[in-house]
Parts: sequence; C-alpha cells; structure tokens
Amino acid sequence: MCISYCCTHYFCQVVPIQECHLFKAGDVMIGGIFPVFNKQEDSSASFVKEPDKVKCAGFDLRAFRWTQVMMFAIDEINKDSILLPNVSLGYRILDSCASPTNTLRAALTLVSSPEEIEPTAPCLPTISALIAESGSSQSLAVAGTLGPFRVPMVSYFSTCACLSDKGKYPTFFRTIPSDYHQAKALAALVKHFGWTWIGAIQSDNDYGRNGVQAFTEEVKKLGVCIAFVGTVLRTYPSSKILDVVDMIKQSTVQVILSFVPEGDLYPLMREVVRQNITHIQWIASEAWITAARPSTPEIYSSFGGAIGFVVRKMAIPKLRHFLMGISPYTDRNAAFVRDFWEKMVGCRPLSAGEPSVSERSSKTCTGAETLVDSQDLFFNVTQLRVSYNVYKAVYAVAHALHHLIFCKEEREGTMRPSEEGDKNDQLKTVHFINQFGEAVFFDENGDPPASYDVINWQLRAGQVQHVTVGQFGLAANQAYELSIQEDSIVWRTGKLIPVAVCSQICPVGTRKAQIKGKSVCCFDCIPCADGTIANATADCSPCPQEYWSNDGRDQCILKTVEFLSYYEPMGIALTMVSLLGACLSFATMLVLIHYKETPVVKASNSELSSLLLFSLFLCFLCPLTFIGRPTAWTCMLRHTAFGVTFALCISCMLGKTIVVVTAFRATLPGNSMAGKFGPSQQRIIVCSCTVVQIFICVLWLNLNPPYMDFRYSHRKIVLECNTGSETAFYAVLGYIGILAGICLVLAFLARKLPDNFNEAKFITFSMLIFCAVWITFIPAYVSSPGKFTVAVEIFAILSSAFGLLICIFAPKCYILFIKPERNTKKHVMGRN
Repeated sequence: MCISYCCTHYFCQVVPIQECHLFKAGDVMIGGIFPVFNKQEDSSASFVKEPDKVKCAGFDLRAFRWTQVMMFAIDEINKDSILLPNVSLGYRILDSCASPTNTLRAALTLVSSPEEIEPTAPCLPTISALIAESGSSQSLAVAGTLGPFRVPMVSYFSTCACLSDKGKYPTFFRTIPSDYHQAKALAALVKHFGWTWIGAIQSDNDYGRNGVQAFTEEVKKLGVCIAFVGTVLRTYPSSKILDVVDMIKQSTVQVILSFVPEGDLYPLMREVVRQNITHIQWIASEAWITAARPSTPEIYSSFGGAIGFVVRKMAIPKLRHFLMGISPYTDRNAAFVRDFWEKMVGCRPLSAGEPSVSERSSKTCTGAETLVDSQDLFFNVTQLRVSYNVYKAVYAVAHALHHLIFCKEEREGTMRPSEEGDKNDQLKTVHFINQFGEAVFFDENGDPPASYDVINWQLRAGQVQHVTVGQFGLAANQAYELSIQEDSIVWRTGKLIPVAVCSQICPVGTRKAQIKGKSVCCFDCIPCADGTIANATADCSPCPQEYWSNDGRDQCILKTVEFLSYYEPMGIALTMVSLLGACLSFATMLVLIHYKETPVVKASNSELSSLLLFSLFLCFLCPLTFIGRPTAWTCMLRHTAFGVTFALCISCMLGKTIVVVTAFRATLPGNSMAGKFGPSQQRIIVCSCTVVQIFICVLWLNLNPPYMDFRYSHRKIVLECNTGSETAFYAVLGYIGILAGICLVLAFLARKLPDNFNEAKFITFSMLIFCAVWITFIPAYVSSPGKFTVAVEIFAILSSAFGLLICIFAPKCYILFIKPERNTKKHVMGRN
C-alpha cells in the first residue's frame, strides 16, 4: 500500500525540505523523481538565519500521472509470477519542482545511506535504480553526479543528445529518443515543405540550447537559414519575454521552431496570444506539442495548426481503473493527492495542520465529490506517450533486476545475486517484448530506437486535438524516413501550406545575387549571362560549347552554324560574279581564236594571251571552292588552287611584259635580245615560275595542310578553313606578290614605247590594280569576322582577276568589235 512519508531532512538533518514522498516498501527499492510541481518559488537567503524551506507551485497533472504510472507498473510487476518471483519491488518518489538543484537534492537523498550519517535518523532505505527526470538540465545534474557511484538512471523525457555521451554519463539510459534524432526529424520536416527562412525559440537550459544547435547544424546542410534565435525561461521577468515577442513581430519569418519545454514556453504563449500574433506557423518539439496546459482554445487562437514530433503513443487500458481509484479519502495523508483533487473537482480536502477554509482561497470539499463521471484527459489512457515511457522505464529496470538477481552460477549450481556494479551492464543488455508487442532495448549510447509521430493541433468540437498526421523513423535500410499525410494537416493558414522564404525562388533564366549584409537566404534575382541558363533553382550553368542560351535563359539551343552558303544573297552574288568572269574569260579566248590571224591578235602574242585567259578562267572558278560548307578536301583545294592559278596568271603577265621590253630593246642598233627570247623561252619562264609555286604548295600539303576548323563565338559556330601553316600561306601570297612586283617594274619601264599599240601601259595598270587589291586584302582579311573573311578573300580574287581581264583584253576587243579599221598592220606598227 502506498503511504506518505513526510521527512524533515533530505540529507538526514542537513537540508530541510517540506515536500512529502510517495513510498512503498519492498525487497528492492526503485526511486522516482518527477516535476509534480513545475515551478520553484523565489526566496531570499541570508547568512543570519536558517534558509527557508523550498516552496514549489504550479501543480502539474501531467507529471502527477507519471508518478501514478510508475506506481501502477510496480504493482503490476509485483503481481507477475514470472518477472521477479518472490521479490517485491518498492518505490520512493520525490518531487523535483522542475529545478536542477532540487532534482540533485532528491537524487542524493534517494541514493544516500542514512545510517552512515546518523544511525538514529528516520530516513528511508536507498534505491537500486532511479527513474528520472523529465528535463534535460535536471538529468544532466543527476547523471553527472551519480555516474561515478554506478547508480543506474533511466529517464523518460530527457532528450538532450549530450546525455548520450557514455564517457561522461556511463549509467544514464532513457526510453525516449535523443534530440539527435529529433533534430533530423525537424530538418526533414522543414525540407519536406520547402521552408528556408525560419526563426527559433530555445529555452535557456541544456535542452533548448543543444536542441536548437543540433537543428541548426542539420538544416544548414539543406540551405535553410535561421533568422533569429530567441531565448525564454519560466523564471524570466516579463521584460525578457516581451523582447522575444518584439523580435517575432519585427521579423519577416512565417515559421518558427520552438525547442522549449511546456513550462518555459507557456509565458511566451500567453504574451503572443495577448498581442494577437496569429500569422506564425509554429513547429513544436516533443516537450510541448502534446502538453495539456497550452492545449486550450485560447492558446489555439495563435498557435493553431502547430506541427511537431512526439514519441509513439500507446494505450494501457488497465491504467484507467488505477487512476480512477485516486482519492484523498482513501488515505488522507497521501502525497500530492489533495493538490490533485483540488485541480480535478475544485475543492480541497483538509488534513491536520492545514489552514481553515477561511484562510484558504479554495473551498473545502464536502466529501461527496467523485471522479466516476469525469471526462478529463487525465483519465484518457488510449494515447499515452511520456506516461508510456515511464512504464517502459520501470519494466526495463525490472528485467535488469531479474537477470541480476536470478543469474545462474553454472559452477556452483546455485542462484545468487550478482555484484552491485552489474546493474548497469544488465540494463545495457536488456531486450524484451512487452505485453503491447513492442521491443524494449537500449543501444550502445543507452538510447531507444528513433520513432516519432507527427502531431498537428486541430480544433474539433471546441477542443484542441493532437492529430497524428505522419511518422518518422528508421526504415529497413537504416535510413531516416518521413511520411506525412498532407491532406490531413490543418495549417495556420487553413489548408494552404505556409510559405517560409526570405526571397522568392528565382524564376527560370535568373540567378541569385546575394544582398550585402543579409543572410544567404535573402537575395535578388538577376538574369543569367549570355551562354548560361538556369532551368531550376540553382545558379546559372554554362551551355555546352556547341550550344547557346535562348532569350529566356532557360534552355540551351544549338548554335547557328555559319559559313558562306550558296543559298544566301552574298553567296549567290559572288557565285554569279565568279561565273560571269569565267564566261567572259572563255568568250574572250574564243574571240581571240576566231581573230587569231588579225594583226591585233598576232601582235599580242596569241599563245601567251590564250594561256593567260585560261589561267584567268581558272582564277574565276577558284571562288566556287570558297563557297559552301567547308570540308577537309575543299580546304586544301581552295588555297592551293588559288596559289597555283594566280602564279600561272602572273607568270603569263611576266612573259608578256618581257616580250614587250625585248621588242623595244630590239629596235636599238646592235641588240639581238629579241632573237634570244622566242616562244620557247617564254614557255620556260611561265612553266618555271609556276613550278616554284607548285613546289611550295606540295610542301604545304605534306607538312601542315589546311583543315576544316570550328571557331566558336557567342551565338554561332563558324566553319572555316584553317590555313594550317601560316608560313606556307604567306609564302604562297608572297611569291605571287614577288612575281607581280617584277612584272609591275618591267611594265613601268616599258610604258612609253612609241608603238601605236603598246601593251606595257595596260600591263602596268593591271599590275597596279592587282597589287592595290592584295595590299588592302591583308588588313581586311584579318579584321573580318566569320564568313566575311571568306567573302573578302573571294572579293580580292575576283577584283584582281577582273582587273587583269579588263586591262589586258578590253582594248583588243574594242578594236576587234568597235574599231575594226584599226586592225591593220600599219596601225599596229604605228606607220599611219
């Protein structure tokens, strides 16, 4: 039977306290520490008098139920004939007032050996294991102190990941997952809904600071920014709470994570409701999402739609009957029961030593009150979460004790208790299936496996309901998995998922531009540069070399392939001019053949003239190799054909010039040069000069021939013929230039011959045109872009060819067709 034992000493006449204990004797004692009262009242201490007793306020129904679950579980184990047979478990449960200091006092009281301090002190027996505590700060204080004494401690609601450090806390275990897993769960939730700009509220203790730090580290990997971190605590003055509220109001965040225990968050909640801040979507930690005190319609007005994680729920049907049996009239001295009764029925049963009704603010009970028809959530045992953790913690300790006490010694064949220090080793290896089908065990850090429900606050029939809308846990492949039924969620904005971004996602074709002095999540969107695209939320990425960005900068399109085509106007025009020149050359050749017996044709050396016309015909056809899509063969043909045909052409001009000069010299007395320079010598000059060019071209083709090349520009790919060896290319041009220069000099010397028909003047004009064209060609060729480079080269070829054709043969055709009377030997010899 549970009795109340009111001690006057915590440390056996060392530290005075006022709280009563829940106590039940047994062969093996288990201690329990719960925050039945959730706030320690402030008191002033001095060195002139004995310190006042610790005073606690704020009776917490939720924590009181945890104490009852521990008592229920121990009673259930004592009735079990298989688990710990013939061994009774007892308990001693103390209140911590949610204070690390009081929790440490209670723990030291439970584990102390009173007879060593004062044998006559009326203190209770020490414990073999401890079920404690709800707050991480409280558990840290106790775990760090009890660790060296090898006293096992199992927590039911302390989630700080720091407690998993077995080096610091070797005897700490817990039945609630670590915040390490909760931080990953919260990060997965934020990622799932695309929230990148959120605020955070932490409690000013180990739970809040470590939780927010772990969450921040997780979301940074996802590109999420924390706009601000506010800090609260239940003992903070109202000014600090108002500072946090102002921070929320001034920020642009729409989603805030609150990693705060319910007792620390409640003052902030009331202020948020008072100031009517209703636009925030709250993300909750497991510490308050299912707490009863804030789950009211009043708080829901600002915190409705809150979403968070809690441990999996479980139903313990037999517990309801146990809870319904709590009554101050069964045992008037039972600890905490009078406070519970006052909370549930609104009146307080008096006991000896309490003030009369006139001195109390609440009314005194009549004794007729009952809980039979109560519908309070306190008696709802179908959705137990933390209470179920308490239940598992008690059973884990019981199984460890069972293995410890009934360990068979094979050597002696007897059963004996193991050493005291083995209790922790037994807890480490505990693994059993409880009556609800769940496996209970601890990993190497003393933690249970991660498993959470996603809870959403919804208002139904005027009551705040904690609706399960998803799950989070480890999948079969040991990877974390989050599943959410989005259609079941009621958000702060209704059914519309809240948007939590500092800057809207940049549209396709733009990139993020960081705003100086602001978070990386705050940015401007600027268009991508030419040649780059952004078809997602990433930065602009360059297109492949063969592609270019479209006008919207969201797609790479093939670049336009550029070359001088036969189908474009410029290509058509150049082709027509080239064919016209070839036709004129061929027609002139036919005319000269037809009039070959006339004095004008005979006087102009018909053989060289025909060969010159043939070379001009080839020169006019050369541009056709420059037009059209380049290939490896056309690239080699165009440059070599151009070099050889023009060398042949200028060689013929050189031969005609030498004939004219020798003819002039032959009129001088005693000069026999004309006889030495006949048709054979003319052919040798033409052939030898042409062979030199052919030799240069052969070397060019063998050593480093021209080839087709791709030149990439911004929006196009220019197909062009690379000369290969620029030295060979300029050697070909230079050789033609040397021949043209020699021809120009000789023709200039013979420009004033007295003959009526003097070709030297026309050769001089043609060479001047030829040289002028090719001198201007070089800078124009170098500076012309793309296909215009080819057009410039074709223009130079056609211009120089037309210059030679017109200057040399137009006067002859003029006489043949317009002035036939001049086509006589007398006129040609100038003897009119």
